[in-house]
Amino acid sequence: MNRVARDSRHTTSRPPLDRVSLGIIEQLQQDGRRSYAAIGKAVGLSEAAVRQRVQKLLDQGAMQIVAVTDPLTVGFLRQAMVGINVEGDLEPVADALAEMDEVDYVVVTAGSFDLLVEIVCEDDDHLLEMISKRIRTLPGVRSTESFVYLKLRKQTYAWGTR
Repeated sequence: MNRVARDSRHTTSRPPLDRVSLGIIEQLQQDGRRSYAAIGKAVGLSEAAVRQRVQKLLDQGAMQIVAVTDPLTVGFLRQAMVGINVEGDLEPVADALAEMDEVDYVVVTAGSFDLLVEIVCEDDDHLLEMISKRIRTLPGVRSTESFVYLKLRKQTYAWGTR
């Protein structure tokens, strides 16, 4: 499933997850390779029941199981958040941005910017090319403001069970 389709599901309302599903998610956030048997012991289900619950959570789009990398250790030395103002319809611009490999986060916002986009680049030249030649040239983009990351102090994915 592509990123745009996955993200568009967030606009539909779903009933909140129950305590057991949240417990399964929390276990997988601690260790995405944790066995279904170990998760079952922690949440009070059988291994088979955990396997079914995990598959349901994946199918519903409530979670993904992925390897999270440190961009610096895999050759991406420059990250930035880019605030974008758009003339006209935001959706085509957001969709075009979401299709770019360097873009890992696109959000429609209320405030000073219409869109916020996080981009991960190999170096400053790559960042300049992304902003000047790919983002600013999209039809509808009126202006951009870049916030270059100097040091990452916190990055967590554990908010899903708070």
